[in-house]
Amino acid sequence: MAPTLSASQKVAPVAPASRAAVRRWLASGIAAGPVFLAAGAAQGAARDGFDFSRNALSQLALGEAGWVQTVNFLLTGTLLVMGAVGLRRVLGGMPGGTWGPVLVGVFGASFWAAAAFPADAGAGFPAGAPDATVMSGHGGVHMAAGMVGYLALCAAFVVLAGSLAARGHRRWAAASRLVPVAVLAGFAASPASVLAFTAGAGLGLLWLTAVTTRLASVPGNR
Repeated sequence: MAPTLSASQKVAPVAPASRAAVRRWLASGIAAGPVFLAAGAAQGAARDGFDFSRNALSQLALGEAGWVQTVNFLLTGTLLVMGAVGLRRVLGGMPGGTWGPVLVGVFGASFWAAAAFPADAGAGFPAGAPDATVMSGHGGVHMAAGMVGYLALCAAFVVLAGSLAARGHRRWAAASRLVPVAVLAGFAASPASVLAFTAGAGLGLLWLTAVTTRLASVPGNR
């Protein structure tokens, strides 16, 4: 039997005039991961010298057409922050209703930092560019932003597992506690395999889409 929410945990009613805005915010968060990954995959397939087995999607922000990936970072960060606002509205008073959205917002802000501080060239991309022998300042900030952002996302999954469990979605809650392990495993394997890193990062984005979709299905906020 699903657990019954206490009076203090019930979601406050959302005024009809606000529901449309909440739906837009949630839809933004749901779209963020697919938009980022689809744009990255399209660019990687089209850009000369880019190899998914050797290059990270972040490097697409380099070179003459790098502005496309920079816009992708900025757009995705904005969509994620909007999604965090939507989650805050539907999870107010619920387990994880405060820190879950805050952590998702930190994850979104990390994309803005990644846009402002691009990664270093390397592994043959951009085509003809020499590999960086020493990490640059902007490359270091880019890497730090990614680390902070994905740690925040992994923490958000653990926190939001409480929200899922409170609604009786026990399997979703269990999965939300396990997905961070897979994401971090992909990051840990990145020195040996860029594909493992990309898979871990992609899993985190897509699981956030799935969790946001599930949590958006709240009576009175459809």
